[in-house]
Amino acid sequence: MPSLRMMPKVMTLTDAAVARVSGLMAQKPGVKGLKIGVKKGGCAGMEYTMTWAEEIGKFDEIIEDRGAVVLIDPAAIMYLLGTEMDFKTDKLASTFVFNNPNQKSACGCGESVNLQPATPENFAPADR
Repeated sequence: MPSLRMMPKVMTLTDAAVARVSGLMAQKPGVKGLKIGVKKGGCAGMEYTMTWAEEIGKFDEIIEDRGAVVLIDPAAIMYLLGTEMDFKTDKLASTFVFNNPNQKSACGCGESVNLQPATPENFAPADR
C-alpha cells in the first residue's frame, strides 16, 4: 500500500477573515468564492490580487470555512503555501492581511511584497 504524504494547507483563515468573506459572499448571489492570486507589480515585485469568482477553475485550490469560500489561483499556490489570511480594522481602514511565511519583504505602502516560492524547508508538516 502506498504511503499517504500529508500536504501543508495552502492557506488558513482567521475567524475575522471567515466572518468578512462569508458576510460579503452573502451579499453577492451567484458568486462561488473570493479568488486570491499574485501578480508581478509594485515596488517590491509582487502584489496580492482578490476578485470575486463566478466559476471555480479546474485547478483552483478550494478553502471552505464556515460559509467562507476562498479560491487560490493555481499559479499562486507555491507563493501562498502556509499563509494565514486575516481581516483587520483600525481607526482609518479595514483590510485583509496576509501573514505569509514566503514573504521576504514589503514596500512602505504595504501594497507590494517580495515573495519567494515555498520550499519544503520553509513549512512544517501538515496537521495529521
